[in-house]
Amino acid sequence: MKLPRGGSAEALLKQAGSPLRAALFFGQDAGLVRERAAALVTAVAGSKNDPFRVVELSVSALKDDPARLNDEAAALSLVGGRRAIWLRDASDSGLTAILKAFLENLPGDAVIAIEAGDLAAKSSLRSLCESHAAAVAVPCYHDSGADLGQVIQETLRKAGLTPDPDALAYLTQHLGGDRMMSRSELDKLTLYLHGQTRVTLADAQGSVGDSAVQSLDDVIQAALDGRTEALDLAFRRAMMDGESPVGIMRMMIRQMQRLHLVAAQVAGGKSPDAAISGLRPPAFKRDAERLSRQARFWPLPRATAALGRLMEAEAQCKSSALPDEVMCARALLEVSENARRQRR
Repeated sequence: MKLPRGGSAEALLKQAGSPLRAALFFGQDAGLVRERAAALVTAVAGSKNDPFRVVELSVSALKDDPARLNDEAAALSLVGGRRAIWLRDASDSGLTAILKAFLENLPGDAVIAIEAGDLAAKSSLRSLCESHAAAVAVPCYHDSGADLGQVIQETLRKAGLTPDPDALAYLTQHLGGDRMMSRSELDKLTLYLHGQTRVTLADAQGSVGDSAVQSLDDVIQAALDGRTEALDLAFRRAMMDGESPVGIMRMMIRQMQRLHLVAAQVAGGKSPDAAISGLRPPAFKRDAERLSRQARFWPLPRATAALGRLMEAEAQCKSSALPDEVMCARALLEVSENARRQRR
């Protein structure tokens, strides 16, 4: 089955008469994949570290002994209670046939948590979990927007901290590439502010690093400025750093949405500076200067067309048979060329 929007595998498990026996967690955000798999294992076994109720298996081990999955699922815990089987580094070739055999028989009552990387829409493993009543496929994409803001606020609230609006805006802009990395940065911030109750912009800037965001920002700004050669270099560097094309597209869309909002207000009679000063969250000084410059060659019609193209490209990155890196690079190049022509 497919996970309903806003749902979780552990919530499905807790439903009366739930048939859930296997959950596939996949996507570009490896930290979120790990976090959600761990949450399901904990919901099943009470702890992710219980040696009697949790067994971790590698897919390579199952290749050598395909029957082991069914054997582990049928085994009883020495201390009672339901068992969880935790599989990592799953792939189509390594697991689909083995999992299919398990789902056809459903031995015992153990639940399987499966971690995988980014699987295409045509992935056999993903398709199996999406179509079977006893399995669920859970996409794990990079946090952004409201989802990221919620993660930040919940994490800080648990530590007794309340972020100022500009601090929250800064954290939202500088986190989100990987859930595990985001939590690590927030943990560092809460340790830094131990004994305090408020997070200021200076606190956020002083604690949370932004090297990964700087890498992505180089890509976004080169595209919006029409600096095609710089875009090519920045995009290659981002790919070498392990950034995801979908993550880049989402960051690009967020920036184009802000430009589109500025362009719409300028078209309505406001000055660019007045439109930019009214943005929420507010633009930092450097960002405001960039937006003011870019607003000159991104009038409303061009910004509208570019925003539509970027949204189309993001969807293609997640569903097309072509590599998402290719789809992302093509869309960024189109935006860059558009800006370059406007600047002439």
